[in-house]
Amino acid sequence: MESFTAFISNLTNFVWGLPMIILLMGGGVYLTVRLGFFQFTQLPHIMKQTFGKILAKNNDPGTVSPFQATSSALASTMGAANIVGVPVAIALGGPGAVFWMWVVALIGMATKYSEVVLGLKYREKNEDGEFVGGPMYYIRKGLGWKKVAYFFAFALMIEVAASTMVQANSIASNIEGAFGIQPFISGLVIMLIVGLVIFGGVKTIGSVTEKLIPLMVVIYLVLSLIVLIYNASAIPNALVLIFQHALTPISATGGFAGAGVAAAIRWGLARGLYSNEAGMGTAPIIHSAAQNNHPAKQGFWGVFEVMLDTLVVCTMTALVVITSGAWTDVGSDNAANMVAIAFSTVFGDTTAGAIISIVLLLFVISTVIVLIYYGEKQAEFLFGIRFSNFMRVVYTIAILIGAIGGLQFIWQFLDLLLAMVIVPNIIALIFLSKQIRAVTDDYFHGSAKQD
Repeated sequence: MESFTAFISNLTNFVWGLPMIILLMGGGVYLTVRLGFFQFTQLPHIMKQTFGKILAKNNDPGTVSPFQATSSALASTMGAANIVGVPVAIALGGPGAVFWMWVVALIGMATKYSEVVLGLKYREKNEDGEFVGGPMYYIRKGLGWKKVAYFFAFALMIEVAASTMVQANSIASNIEGAFGIQPFISGLVIMLIVGLVIFGGVKTIGSVTEKLIPLMVVIYLVLSLIVLIYNASAIPNALVLIFQHALTPISATGGFAGAGVAAAIRWGLARGLYSNEAGMGTAPIIHSAAQNNHPAKQGFWGVFEVMLDTLVVCTMTALVVITSGAWTDVGSDNAANMVAIAFSTVFGDTTAGAIISIVLLLFVISTVIVLIYYGEKQAEFLFGIRFSNFMRVVYTIAILIGAIGGLQFIWQFLDLLLAMVIVPNIIALIFLSKQIRAVTDDYFHGSAKQD
């Protein structure tokens, strides 16, 4: 069993090294060029159609509002990757890794936009009259690759089970450390909360995340801003470190072991890709339910997602960790606690630990809610609505199992399953890029564009 586990671990590390970075970044660069660098040239218009219309109502075809779809998609990306993943990237790649996270975000905007556009273009109504879509639909309908579509759906359906257990275990362990609450109790409470939301359907999920995600983001950003104000004098040097060591090695200092340029690039790209989920194929599943009359208009919300997730929230985390000195105070084995350590310089150890635990709890709950929605839609695509309802129950029970540390042998397949989801999605985006370009041209050069 140990040799099998080691094989899976080595295979996962290889896949998520250079091959996955080349695939995701290469695909993103291709789409960026194919779309004429629109995420830069049309950025003011994109922001006006997203941030400027957060509260706008419409009667376009769809099940949830554009912002509800976006907040639900953000619920999946916001979480441990922002608070834990960024410090890990800095611990292993140095401050220069932050620069490469920004590069990933700028390129990933085109990828996320493309996914959402295709999600709406090929969406359809299910038996309950709700709009459904995602990679499994645009792979089957747009390319005619039925077997690939079924493979994607099956892999993601299984991946959600593993991911749900890992998420539940991470927050249960965190709560136990901060408040002394047993994992079984916290897992049971989380399972009940999530169950109440997901059994209400996509409209309930959209309604909850629409309120929860903005609140969580604002709270986290305000707390981070307080820490940055406290360490304001260190901000210029932090920015120098980020840009300087993106292309030059950085030597060891304090608990930091030092890092070369290759490490900065690898960890910056990897954490950036994992954070905003551009190319993973998950976002278009929820965006396909949005009330919108043009795929490009909903695609702009995909650009908005990446911007908020990586360029805003992840950047705030990075600056908090660097300006506070937390990145040099501890070694890479304790990188996950860097934000709590940084917050403790202002709020004290006990308060900082409680703050991070509560924020992570809310982030993880919202993440699990949307993950289960993703999983049940794969089950619906494969076997129909009745089976998707069954999988909804399975995923809910998986929360409790994961919280107490059960079925850990499944967890080791998480990243490998995720890779099996990403590969067909990126290939499909490249093959369907002509259609993505046609939708984009129709919006900007047709009658759909709004001032």
